[in-house]
Amino acid sequence: MQTMNYGELLVRIQRLDPAEQLRLLEELAALVRCRMASQPRRSILELQGLGKEIWQGVDAQKYIDRERASWDG
Repeated sequence: MQTMNYGELLVRIQRLDPAEQLRLLEELAALVRCRMASQPRRSILELQGLGKEIWQGVDAQKYIDRERASWDG
């Protein structure tokens, strides 16, 4: 089987008539949907606590006050 790069593949797809391009698009969309469905869903909660060591010992209110003060230039 011959391997094509993206550019070569795109040129060949552009040679297809619109009906064939649409069929290809529909089949690719179905393929991607199947691949996505098989992957576990991620949760934003997985990020909880990430980087907390950066804020160790930082007073939150003082940090906010400094940031707000910097807005005025």
